[in-house]
Amino acid sequence: MTQPIEPAFEPAQWAKLGFAERLRVSTRDYILRGCAIPLSAYVFHAVKLALFVAGWFVVCWLTPSLGGFSDLGSWVFKPIAFQKAVVWAGLWEALGMASMSGPLGLRVWPPFTAFLHFARPGTIKLAPFPHAPVIGGFTRSWLDVLCYVGYIAALVYALVRPELRWLDFLPIVVLLPLCALGDRTVPLAARWEHHFAMCICFLLAEDWIAACKWVQLSIWFWAGVSKLTVAFPYVVAIMAANNPSMRSHALRRGLFRGAPDDLAPSIVPKAMAVAGTFLEFATPLVFLFVTHRGPLLWIGVVLMLALHGFILSNMPIAAVFEWNVFSVFAGLFLFVGHPEVSLFDVGSLPLTLYLVVALLVLPVLGNFLPAKVSFLIAMRYYAGNWAWAAYLFQGRSFEKLNRVKRAGPMLLEQLERFFEPARAVQIHESFNAFRSMHLQGRVLGLLLPRVLEGRPSQDYTWVDGELVAGSVLGWNFGEGHLYDESLIAAIQSQCHFEPGELRAVCVEAQPLFGATLHWRIVDANLGQLAEGYAELSELAKRAPWDCG
Repeated sequence: MTQPIEPAFEPAQWAKLGFAERLRVSTRDYILRGCAIPLSAYVFHAVKLALFVAGWFVVCWLTPSLGGFSDLGSWVFKPIAFQKAVVWAGLWEALGMASMSGPLGLRVWPPFTAFLHFARPGTIKLAPFPHAPVIGGFTRSWLDVLCYVGYIAALVYALVRPELRWLDFLPIVVLLPLCALGDRTVPLAARWEHHFAMCICFLLAEDWIAACKWVQLSIWFWAGVSKLTVAFPYVVAIMAANNPSMRSHALRRGLFRGAPDDLAPSIVPKAMAVAGTFLEFATPLVFLFVTHRGPLLWIGVVLMLALHGFILSNMPIAAVFEWNVFSVFAGLFLFVGHPEVSLFDVGSLPLTLYLVVALLVLPVLGNFLPAKVSFLIAMRYYAGNWAWAAYLFQGRSFEKLNRVKRAGPMLLEQLERFFEPARAVQIHESFNAFRSMHLQGRVLGLLLPRVLEGRPSQDYTWVDGELVAGSVLGWNFGEGHLYDESLIAAIQSQCHFEPGELRAVCVEAQPLFGATLHWRIVDANLGQLAEGYAELSELAKRAPWDCG
């Protein structure tokens, strides 16, 4: 933050630049500085992570059968300690205090918005059945609020219980699906595929360790499957370039084939991508055959620590720190603490059927039909292969968003509260650079002439759909289905944009082994204007700033 700001980021100068010029400036700046977030932001996340771990220790210390830090080894692998960890992690996620919180979650002030949004009647929601009575509509009802608050209360109740029985998880397992009927955002925020899945294991099996092993193995395995895409090396290069500990400009440029003009990943991130994919496959494969303590177990532990350690050390956008720490503890508890528990000891037919659907059927569908299943439910984590949308507001039409009841303003407004104008623009545009350097982000430049229809790009303000969802929907986590046509319709119901005032380019994820991305051009007032497919091989040949 002590480095001089590129003069082009001065708001008056920035407003004169076209699409291509802006991305040339912001991508060059991103290569050298990443998102230019100050050190205090990383301190914030470090403190938050420490509080997350300390909170679990306090919960365990208040549980009669457990203990404190001094006798950690005597209780840390007790089943109730793990159950409390699952519930505690689920609570942090559902409140919006874990993933996608704080500055690295693109939230400066307020740093946490999910619970402020989900517990407030009248805020925008995305109902699975928007035209259904009672549970439909575009705005949150008191029933939606009661379901969410009830779910939070059920988690807190489980945390304070001196002992946990299967019945204590029944309210959790009942209330989150009820939340989902009113708003499909809430179960994604609560990490339906991980923490909630383990709560179902606690409910349906007396000896639930085997079932939870399957959940954790699936998380790693499907994360590995998701990396089987040409997009993943781009993710690694872009993520590493945003690592604040990488101070050398030469090393940063070395992540790309010919920076600043050729931003394809170099051999270095390609090798890192191969290593990362290997770790995500090797970790579950090794643990799959662990039946007792021995060399194989410790090989699995080393692989797991390398996997999550690499992610944590890069301090990536999305702020997935708590989730990674929880995953490490889950691996230690399930496989180091209880290696003797066989994966075939699930012991419950209903639970077995649930695991087949949740851990096999849905991920397979989500990989081959990504438009039908959330990338979170399909466990396709951080692969650079997400659904996505870019919103383009004509003139000052974005001010119509002030008609919407929101927990927080748009990111640029949040940044302007703490930084001088040029610095705020620099940080904000770094995220547009981040997006455009990914393959799916290059679809915007490809389609921009069709979107603008002859108007100059300076007449439009480009806001990433992720940022719109973070403000208008209260939560976001790289899930483009939360800010596609469904969110545009919900916004339009209150903002009433005129034709041309809000247009969006919506891009679907690449199916497994596919070679194209499905795109749509949408006008908030007129509906879909065009659709088609973009070849990944052609997108790879384009620079982020190429237009047309």
